[in-house]
Amino acid sequence: MTSPFAELLPSTRRSLLYRVATAQSEGRTPSLVAAVVRDGETVWTGARSCVDGHAPDADTQYRIGSITKTFTAVLVLRLRDEGLIDLGDPLEKHLPGTGVGDVTIAQLLGHSGGLAAETPSPWWERTPGTLRPGLADVLGERPQVHPVGRRHHYSNPGYTLLGSLVEALRGESWEAVLQRELLDPLGMGCTSAQPQAPHAGGWAVHPWADVLLPEPSEDLGLMAPAGQLWSTVGDLGRFAAFLAEGDDRVLCAASVREMRTPSVPAEAGDWDSGYGLGLQLVRRDGRTLVGHGGSLPGFLAGLWLSVEDGVAAVVLANATSGPLVGTVASDLVRIVAEAEPRIPEPWRPLPEVDHGLLELTGLWYWATTPYGLRLAADRGLELRPLNGNGRGARFRAEPDGSWTGLDGYYAGESLRVVRRPDGSASHLDLGSFVFTREPYDPSAGVPGGVDPEGWRGM
Repeated sequence: MTSPFAELLPSTRRSLLYRVATAQSEGRTPSLVAAVVRDGETVWTGARSCVDGHAPDADTQYRIGSITKTFTAVLVLRLRDEGLIDLGDPLEKHLPGTGVGDVTIAQLLGHSGGLAAETPSPWWERTPGTLRPGLADVLGERPQVHPVGRRHHYSNPGYTLLGSLVEALRGESWEAVLQRELLDPLGMGCTSAQPQAPHAGGWAVHPWADVLLPEPSEDLGLMAPAGQLWSTVGDLGRFAAFLAEGDDRVLCAASVREMRTPSVPAEAGDWDSGYGLGLQLVRRDGRTLVGHGGSLPGFLAGLWLSVEDGVAAVVLANATSGPLVGTVASDLVRIVAEAEPRIPEPWRPLPEVDHGLLELTGLWYWATTPYGLRLAADRGLELRPLNGNGRGARFRAEPDGSWTGLDGYYAGESLRVVRRPDGSASHLDLGSFVFTREPYDPSAGVPGGVDPEGWRGM
């Protein structure tokens, strides 16, 4: 089946269906449903097998497990953007008495607070949340297993603390805040903390026989911000579009980009994955994907987004184990991105000419390395090495006439034009590096000076 916005080629649609069918069959899951989003619109949905006698569709709920954490992270970033918190604040400042108050909010978001991965026994995913009525029951007697801020260590209790932080600052339940501040604005009417019909039941599949065992569906209580939600591929497709572009009703594009930026170093030997602020990051098939995986007994979920390709995929299944839904989701992104690459926007000239900026374009040298400076939209600049060796970056114009680096080595660094008394550009100062029109231009104030005898042979 396909959505009304379907524009994919028949061959692409068949490749997507084949991948989903293979995943359901080889993964031995009672049902599996998937969706692909391109440039903000759902362009394909597909499903295999059935739920309650019917094939699942874009509005059939499955439990999404830890994808819930990304929703919680959005609520925390909203608090930051409103000035109620700083991500560098220690938890104790806003949520006292936890026993782990020296951990910062940013460290909780990025799983670098050193907290334990799980709660004390019994297994929280398969037992009622009423067994853990307070944060002390979630954190246990040994809440931290690593030094704070030294490594990435995934922590479910850490997101319980973030959910409690949201409740403390908003004065109402995490679920109510989520509904008002995120689900309603994004039109995610099929996402909820409790299952709503139509929804799939959770199953365990015997590893050595084609038989099933129903899994319990527990209300996780305080652990809800770490994994409670039920959702659909339709709603998660809307959420993926939000994670690509932002939405000022929920979170601006700059804050969403911040969520997609690595917040902690990768584990030793694991250089193809990382974690931002509530988002997992991976490199697969030569492209960067952001999103999150999720699992709870009876369910598996995966959401991956390639911002560069403008393609996202969501895969949901109702089995405790079996199909590698994260791999399937990344494969769906790859199939569409490779079969139907994104058509670039047409080139257009700038609407007006700023001759002062135009004078700055062209060839500059850092020491002896040639760079090209281009004028971009909105008075921005782009500086790139011409021989492939060196550090390049894009720069955003500031009101004071300087520019701020947006990426790479120079992200956050200031670029300014140093002018001669007659107003002409002498050189560029970029974080104390001097870029000149000629290699080591003696009139440009090169640090350390330039030998008065100039260039010579040997």
